[in-house]
Amino acid sequence: MPDRSGQRAGDEHETAAPDGAPSGELSIRTVAMPADANPSGDIFGGWLLSQMDVAGGIIAHRIAQGRTATVAVDAMKFHLPVFIGDVLCCYAAVERVGRTSIAVRVEAWAERRNSTLRVKVTEGVFTYVAIDEQRRPRPVPGR
Repeated sequence: MPDRSGQRAGDEHETAAPDGAPSGELSIRTVAMPADANPSGDIFGGWLLSQMDVAGGIIAHRIAQGRTATVAVDAMKFHLPVFIGDVLCCYAAVERVGRTSIAVRVEAWAERRNSTLRVKVTEGVFTYVAIDEQRRPRPVPGR
């Protein structure tokens, strides 16, 4: 829980955004709500991963010019917790485009509630496959 200064226990080391600024384009922005948290007020990792998957999927859909399906999540790193009331911002950048697949690097940054502090909380690479109406892999346009 935040103290009177707005700091939460364990936040003392959060004085600047790690690695500078986010990489990629802002894909989604949402607020972490109480229903997304455990009784201690920490946001579930699964909720965070799902938001990142949505963010990467938006980019993959644009590149594939149609439907995609998530086939892999790699290199996930959880740096810091997300708390109720934090604004979660997911930034995404295409890392690789194959014949039918698209790999998207997603960084999740939290804007701490009642603060100007922004920290990188999670990052990973999500791989999507372009699929047709029968849910079978199809070529990515231009490949």
